[in-house]
Amino acid sequence: MPCTGKVALSDLRIPLMWKDSEYFKNKGELHRCAVFCLLQCGTQIHDTDLVMVDRTLTDICFEDTITFDEVGPGFQLRVELYSSCVAEDFSLGALGPRRMSRLGGSLGCSSGKKIRAALESAAVCGSTSSEVGIGPGSLSPPLPRDLSPLVPKYNLLAYTTQRIEHIQDSFKTHDLSLAASEDSPFWLPLYGNMCCRLVAQPLCMIQPVIRGQLKVKLGEDLNCWENVYGVLRGQSLCCYQSQEDLESEDKPLLVIPIRKDTTVCVSESDPVQFPSIHISTPGQGEDVTYVLTMHKSDDMQRWTEALRHHIYNIGVWKQCCDHLMKIEMPSSRRSITAKQGSLYHEIVTPSPGRECLVVPDLSVEIRTLLSSYYKESY
Repeated sequence: MPCTGKVALSDLRIPLMWKDSEYFKNKGELHRCAVFCLLQCGTQIHDTDLVMVDRTLTDICFEDTITFDEVGPGFQLRVELYSSCVAEDFSLGALGPRRMSRLGGSLGCSSGKKIRAALESAAVCGSTSSEVGIGPGSLSPPLPRDLSPLVPKYNLLAYTTQRIEHIQDSFKTHDLSLAASEDSPFWLPLYGNMCCRLVAQPLCMIQPVIRGQLKVKLGEDLNCWENVYGVLRGQSLCCYQSQEDLESEDKPLLVIPIRKDTTVCVSESDPVQFPSIHISTPGQGEDVTYVLTMHKSDDMQRWTEALRHHIYNIGVWKQCCDHLMKIEMPSSRRSITAKQGSLYHEIVTPSPGRECLVVPDLSVEIRTLLSSYYKESY
């Protein structure tokens, strides 16, 4: 069986394609939706924060970094985008940075306040009244009948399935499959793709597979052997002069490359006391072979199996083992006062005290449209 690993998705962006009359001229009814993503990998399910979307946004941005543990190389990560049309009386202006807590993240603001207040009131009553029978470990009180219709319904808007071939240690675009039409009240004008950073960390890349005392043959002299302390991890077998050198993070005496095209065989023809392990890795021009041996026959079998299994893991995890990918956690949440500027101000309008910016890749038609719109506005 191959080793498991961690799979993480971050920097999720879903671009929107508003009509020019909606975005640039701000015409028509203000269409506002509450959206979130549901991510499932095997039996593990996670959701993102709730984000409010209207025509003032060009991208749906999720700041979450979602990590799945103990995932095999044959994983299927399904990403689903859900949307709910928000009425004016469900305005979420009090949410600050367009997000709420996990409870509030599934509710509109007006209805969410009422429902949360009812739940908190019921919890307080239950904690102070022993005869009611509500306490720690008890079931949550049911929603009042007059509030249950206020809970918004979320509908599947788009989805995609990510596999190991989609993993890349960079920001990458993936196709989305639409699950709704433009006539749907919860519809948002999607481009049909999403952008994210999808990375993986197989355990064989972050944890030592095996370690212990070895004897390595140096040079062509059959009697020239060096006692070392070996650690197999990632794409190398690092050999230190002693275990103390490993713990003090000194540079290894010898680094034996281990890749998916490396071969391991056991030979008994070498004139030493125990059989030897030959590790061959294709190089430029010719193969490079290293010879190891152990002091005990049990260690010989243990190292041989560990090396072969490690090479198998590197092969099935493919590009995930080319180098150790970093899972980046968001350093800080966006400031509540942060406001996304318009396309015009971000691209065309120069900063105070600076010369006018020239944007070569912005078409003349777009710049003319933006300029005319803002002149009419003033």
